[in-house]
Amino acid sequence: MPPAFETSADPVARPLAPGETPPAPATNAGPAGTGTRLGRGPIEEPWTRRGYPPIVKQPASFDPAAMQKLLDGDQPEIKARMRLLLAQPAFRYYAGTDTPGLRDKVFGWAKELARQGIGALFMPRFAGGEEDIGKFMAAFEILGFHDISLVIKFGVQFGLWGGSILRLGTARHHEKYLPATATLDLPGCFAMTEIGHGSNVKDLETVAVYDPKTGEFDLHSPTFFSGKNYIGNAAVHGRIATVFAQLETRGERHGVHAFVVPIRGDDGEPLPGIRIEDNSQKLGLNGVDNGRIWFDHVRVPRAELLDRFAQVAADGTYSSQIKNPAARFFTTIGTLVGGRISVGASGNSAAKSGLAIAIRYGARRRQFGPPGTKTETLLLDYPAHQRRLMPLLANAYALDFAFKHLTKLNLTLATGDYRRVETMAAGLKAFSTWNMTHTLQTGREACGGEGFLAVNRFAALKGDSDVFTTFEGDNTILMQLVAKNLLTDFKDSFKGKGAAQFAAFLVSQKAKALAARNPLLTHKTSESHLRDPAVQLGWFHHREETLLAALGGELRARIGRGAEAYAAFTALQNELLQLAFAWTERIILEQFIHTVRVCPDRSLRPALKRLCDLFALAHLEKNRAWFLENGVFAPAKSRAITALVDALCAEVRQEAVALVDAFGIPPECLAAPIALD
Repeated sequence: MPPAFETSADPVARPLAPGETPPAPATNAGPAGTGTRLGRGPIEEPWTRRGYPPIVKQPASFDPAAMQKLLDGDQPEIKARMRLLLAQPAFRYYAGTDTPGLRDKVFGWAKELARQGIGALFMPRFAGGEEDIGKFMAAFEILGFHDISLVIKFGVQFGLWGGSILRLGTARHHEKYLPATATLDLPGCFAMTEIGHGSNVKDLETVAVYDPKTGEFDLHSPTFFSGKNYIGNAAVHGRIATVFAQLETRGERHGVHAFVVPIRGDDGEPLPGIRIEDNSQKLGLNGVDNGRIWFDHVRVPRAELLDRFAQVAADGTYSSQIKNPAARFFTTIGTLVGGRISVGASGNSAAKSGLAIAIRYGARRRQFGPPGTKTETLLLDYPAHQRRLMPLLANAYALDFAFKHLTKLNLTLATGDYRRVETMAAGLKAFSTWNMTHTLQTGREACGGEGFLAVNRFAALKGDSDVFTTFEGDNTILMQLVAKNLLTDFKDSFKGKGAAQFAAFLVSQKAKALAARNPLLTHKTSESHLRDPAVQLGWFHHREETLLAALGGELRARIGRGAEAYAAFTALQNELLQLAFAWTERIILEQFIHTVRVCPDRSLRPALKRLCDLFALAHLEKNRAWFLENGVFAPAKSRAITALVDALCAEVRQEAVALVDAFGIPPECLAAPIALD
C-alpha cells in the first residue's frame, strides 16, 4: 500500500505567501499501464506526448483570463491560492484501488489543507482563523475541481463539525474545541441523519434525558432505526461528534438540540456505550469513512449541550430566548444553511470539470467527414453535439452567478430575512446538483468510449458526486420546501384581508393571463423580441406567478372543504415541484441578466449575453408545453424559439473552449488525458 501522505517529499512544506509562486508541479507521468483508482487521475503521459492531435481553439471575442477574473468574483486571492495548492504533487490523485489506502490519502490531503489554514478561514482568530466565511466558501468551491472525497471530508470536518461548534455553541465550546478542530488534531463528526429519519430531522428518535442528580444528559438510541447513519468521519477517523437528539428534562420534551459527544478514545477504539459500524463500500466517495453510530445510555456533561439558543440549568430548568418551539428548531437548523450553499456550488464545480473534459475532447476528436476528403469533422462542429453540451455550459455559468448572489445574501441579510436565504439555498442546491448529474452523464456520453475509461475521470466524477442529489437535503424534499415557503409568503400577503381581497387578486391574475395571451405577443417571432431580457424574464415571471396563484387557490379550496392542511399539501406534491422549479429558474435567470448588465469588463458582455440568451430560451423550450397549453406561445413562436436555440448553440460553440478555459481548472486537477493540451 502506498504511504497515505509524505510530507517530507512535499514541496509545499510551509504555507504559500500571498503572490508567491510555488515550485513547479510534477507531471502526471508514471509507469504506463499500471491503472488508476476509479479515475482519480492519469498515471501515464498526456495525449499530446503520445502524438494525439491538438485541441482546435477557435478565436474568441474575449480574453479567457478576463472571464476567469469575473468568475472568481470578490475572492480572487484565495481562489488563486487554492489553485496553486491543488496543483502541487502532494495533491496528485491517488492511483490505488484499496479503500483503506484511499481513506488515508484523503485524510492526509485534509490535514495538509488544515496545515495551510484553509479549514480555519471562517473561524475566530484565536483558533488560527480569519473570521471570513466568504473566503472559506470560495476555497470550498475551488476544492470542487479536485477529488470529491476530499471535498466532503473537508466539509464534514470544518463546515459541519467545526461549523456546528461555532454557530450552535458558545464561548466555552469555541475555546475548548475550535483550535484542535482547525488543525484537524481533533477529527469530528456531524451526527444528525438517522437510519429511520433523514430529511425529517424534527422527529429524530435519539433522546438526551437530563439527570439533575449527576448534572449529565443520558444519550440513548432506543431502536435500531435511531442509529445515526451515513456519518462522515465516523467509521475510522472521528473522535468526537455533534449529536442531534430530543432533549428531555423534568419529564418534558423540548425538541431537537445538539450535544458534543466523544465517540473514540486516544487508542482509536469506540468509547463505552458507543457502537460504530462502517458503511463500507459505496457507489462513490469511498475516500470518506461513513459510518453508523448507536448510543447506549452514554453520559454527557450538561456543559456539552450546544447552548447558543437554549439552556438547561443545573436543576433541570429549561430556558430559551426563542419561545416558539418550531421557531427554535428552524433557527437551530438554519444556522447550518451555509453547507447547503457550499454543496450546490461545489456540485457546479464538478459539472464544470465534466464540461471542460467533454468540450476540450470534442475540439480535438474527429469523426466522419464529407465524401472524398481526408479531413474528418470535429465532434464539436456537429449540431447534435452542440445541442448536447452548449445549453449545459450556459447552465454552469448561470449557476455560478446565482451562487455568488446567494453567498452575498447569506452574509448580509438580517436574521428576520432568513426564509429568503433558506428558500434560495434549497432551490439552487437542488437545481445545481440535478444539473450536475445530467451534465456528467451527457459529458461521458459525448466522449464515447474514452469517457468510459477511468483515466478520463468521468467514472470518479459521476460516482463521487451522485449522492449530492440526496445529501444536505434530498432534492425533492428541498424543492417541496421551496414551494412551501413560497406559499407561506403568499398566505402572509393576505393576512388581515378577507375573501373579497382574495377574489380581487384572482381577477387581476386572470387579467394578466389575458394580456399574456394577446395574439400580437403570442405570435411574435423576431430575434430581437426573443432575445430581449425583459421579455424573457417576463415569461419566467408569468409562469411562476400563474402556478403560485393556482396552487394557492387550490390549497385554500381543499382546506375550505374540510381537508387537513397536511393531506392537501401532500396531494399536490407534483404541482409544488412545478412551482419550485419555475421559481428557481426565474431566480437564476434574474441573476444572469443582472450580471450581464453590470459586468465591468464590456469586452465580456457579448459572450455572456449569448450564454444568458441560451439559458433563457433553452429553459423556455423545455417548458414550452406549459406555455402552449396556456396560450402564451403560438406554435410558430415555439418553433422560432427552438430555431434560435440551435443558432445560439452554434454561436457559443465557437468560443466553447475559451469558455471552459475561463473556469481556471488546473491541469493537474482536470487530469483527463483527452482534455489536456
